This record gives sequence, structure tokens and C-alpha cells, in this order.
Amino acid sequence: MALAVAAGLSGAVVTSVSAQATTFAQLQNAIAEGATAITLRYRYEHVDQDSIIKQANASTLLTRLSYKSADFNGFYTVLEFDNVSAIGNQNYNSTVNGHTQYPVVVDPTGSDFNQAHVGYRSEELTVTAGRQRINHGNQRFVGGVGWRQNEQTYDGYRLQYALSADLKVDYSYVYNVNRIFGDDSPNADLHGNLHLLNGIYSLSDDHQLTGFAYELDFDSAHALSTSTYGINYDGKLSAFKVHAAYAQQTDTGANPMGFSTDYYALEVSTLVAKVNVGVGYESLGSDNGVGFSTPLATLHKFQGFTDKFLGTPAQGVNDLYVKASGTYEKLALSAAWHRFKSDVENIDYGNEVNLAASYPLASNVGLLVKYAHYSADSLSDDTSKLWAMLTMKF
Repeated sequence: MALAVAAGLSGAVVTSVSAQATTFAQLQNAIAEGATAITLRYRYEHVDQDSIIKQANASTLLTRLSYKSADFNGFYTVLEFDNVSAIGNQNYNSTVNGHTQYPVVVDPTGSDFNQAHVGYRSEELTVTAGRQRINHGNQRFVGGVGWRQNEQTYDGYRLQYALSADLKVDYSYVYNVNRIFGDDSPNADLHGNLHLLNGIYSLSDDHQLTGFAYELDFDSAHALSTSTYGINYDGKLSAFKVHAAYAQQTDTGANPMGFSTDYYALEVSTLVAKVNVGVGYESLGSDNGVGFSTPLATLHKFQGFTDKFLGTPAQGVNDLYVKASGTYEKLALSAAWHRFKSDVENIDYGNEVNLAASYPLASNVGLLVKYAHYSADSLSDDTSKLWAMLTMKF
């Protein structure tokens, strides 16, 4: 009897050790079979701003090393390390290099982990924990500011769940925002309790509704603490593509101001002789001297490339714009014109022209050239910007 029990225990131990060895081997394989990538992005940015005598010439290189493990029983990990280096003299104001005699180009040098998180993925569910990229829709409210060399990422927890083929929910709790200003800046982080909820419902292949709720309660940036609730519609009506949005925003947390204001957007585009032509109107309202704010947005995508409206003026801002885009063989071209006015008091802020061209030099090499000119009326000053960017991915 004793020998039988001992033999049974010995067999159980062997089985347990064997299972552990198998699990460890699977984990090793998941790590070894992970995917690695290298991205090199060189950019030259020239800024000529009327109120500043010197012109900025920023020459920077982003080097990004990325790793994603293979799945291990649904689990995986992502690591992404960034370095931003200046090529030549730093003849620009990065906001931390002390070169205030030049216009601002927010591409500070430095190194950090852009992403570092673990995740779990099944057919319907994805859960991530750690430093990660979060982009909602067109990034008007939540995005990564990927245009800048130092990307904006989020420390927190994210849950994405597909309730059905037509309904998906995306919720994140974020306790820190890693901003574009670099680790050496006092503006490097935004700590707080942030709840980001986004739900997408596909009415059909041509019609989609997105509801969102953003509760932003910042520890120290109290003026940015807001509650925002809204809805987007994206669809196709005959030959026209339509984007429409509405949101309402109020103060929350320790925000010292009391206000309630609205956001509206409408854009209609269509194809005319192989050129995509669109017209749009976007309004960020104002109440009690406070403009509607979107502090987590990828702001460079909206209201002009010169970034004159990274912070909404106290009187709000209305943006009427027309745009066109098309391709000639491999060359992609786009142009836009913006007219900016206040939401209250009918103040003319100015207008802006944006031009862009991109061309793939090879399967993993792309060239982008952009130009923008802002003509001031009563906000800021005349500003021209020119970019040339070369991206290589391996």
C-alpha cells in the first residue's frame, strides 16, 4: 500500500514537473518568436514667425525599436523604445533646450519607453495594462499626437470588447498621460483619474454611430478637468461621404471655472474628376470665458498645420474649411484652406493654407513634404512652416 501511494505521488510530481517544463518552453518560444521592428524618421522643420526675429530650423531623427511577443495562451507583451536626436545645431525652441530666441518646434531630444505593456487577446476581448497607444476614431478627442517625434502615450488599463459583429465597446482608465514635451519638461506628464469610453455601432456597411464619454479629472491641471459626452456619425449617402459630430462639455473635479459649452462638426466630401473634394465646419464653443477643450487630441490634424489653436481661445473657435486630395501615379497630393473666427463676438482670427505631398520611394521608405501659411487677423501673427520628412521601416 505504501509503495503504491509513493508511486502515485512520484507520478504526480513527474507530471507536474513535465507540465511546468512544457509551459516554460512555450513561454520561451513566445518570447523568441516575437516580432521586432525598427523605424527611422528624419524630419526637417522650418518656422518663420513674424513676432520672432530668428527663424527655426529643426533637424531631428526619431529612432524607434519595437518588440511584440508571440501569443502565450492569449497573453503577449509590447515594448517600444524611442530616441529623438538633433542632427546638427538645435536652432529651434524645443521648450526645454533654452533656445527661446527661436520659434517653437516641440521635438525635444531624449530617450524613453514609448510603450511597455502586457495584454490578453481572445476573439471578442482585448485587455492591456501598462504604457500604451490609445487612438479613438479620428483622434479629435483622444489620440497619440503621432506627428511629433515624441509620441503621446497613456499609462493605464484598457478593455476592448466586441458585444457583437456590429457593436464594440472600448474603455480605458488612465492615471498618467506621457505628453510630447519629453521627460525633462515640467509639462512631461498629466497625472489624474481619466475615464475614456467609446462605443461603436455599425448600422450597416455605410453607416456608423460612435458614442463617447470622457471624464478627465487632473491632479494639477485643474483648468483641463472636464466632462465631455457626445456622438459621431460617419456614413455614405449616395456619392457623398458625411462626418457629423456633437458633444457637450462641462467643468468637473477641481476646475475653478463653471461652464457648459458645445462642439459641432460637419464635413461632406465627394469625388469630382478623380479628386476628392470636401467642405467642413467645426465649432468649439465658449461659455463664461472658457473654450471647449480637447487636451488629449491629436491636435495637429485639426484647425491647420501651423498649430495656432492647440489651446482653444476663451471666445471659442469656428473653422470653415475646404479641402481637396488626389493621386498622380504614386504621388499623393492634398490642399486645404481654413477660415477661423471666434464662436462669440464674431472676431476674425485669420486664415490658413495647407499643402502636402507624399511619395513612396520604396516598399519601406516614404517621403513627405508639407507647407502651411497662417495669415493673422486678430489672433497670433503671420507664420509659415515647411516640413520635409523621410521615414524608413524595417
